[in-house]
Amino acid sequence: MNNIFKGKLTRWNDDKGFGFIIPENGNNEVFIHTSALKNMSRRPVVGDVILYQLHVGNDGKSKAINAKIDGVSFTKTRSPYRNDKVKHNGVTQIIFIAVLVFVGLFAYKKFTAANHLSNESYGLGDSITGIVQDVTQNVEKSKPSYECDGRTYCSQMTSCEEAEFFITHCPDTKMDGDNDGEPCESQWCG
Repeated sequence: MNNIFKGKLTRWNDDKGFGFIIPENGNNEVFIHTSALKNMSRRPVVGDVILYQLHVGNDGKSKAINAKIDGVSFTKTRSPYRNDKVKHNGVTQIIFIAVLVFVGLFAYKKFTAANHLSNESYGLGDSITGIVQDVTQNVEKSKPSYECDGRTYCSQMTSCEEAEFFITHCPDTKMDGDNDGEPCESQWCG
């Protein structure tokens, strides 16, 4: 580090992560933020001796950068091999999940096949078929139903599905300007 200064930390707000250093040459106090103390093994405390570089901002205020707590070690940085291990574990987890899904599907098929046989032996096969048909009919009923009500322009539609219904079932629509069979291409169906 070039132009290294030394001073004592006289104030520190740990909640906000900043404090002030009094330089050993006795000049005005210097602001320090916790981000200037990268990779230190502990947070600073009042009374610590700080080694730092000085940066003067456009506002004329000084702050410490590239700082170190004198006598305190740096934390170890992560090994480059750790990322490879994480990637390997990710692939392993994906394979594990895929195997679980496969086993689950296999068990589900076996269960439903056995359940189907059981229902037939108790005469429940027809009632299950009736239930499935009722559910299917309810799904069909929940689809939006449209009726020709005099609307003819794309600006009067609320969806592509509605425009397609109107152009197919209603007379005198003006929703297919290029006559390609696709209505409202620039508004809804583009």
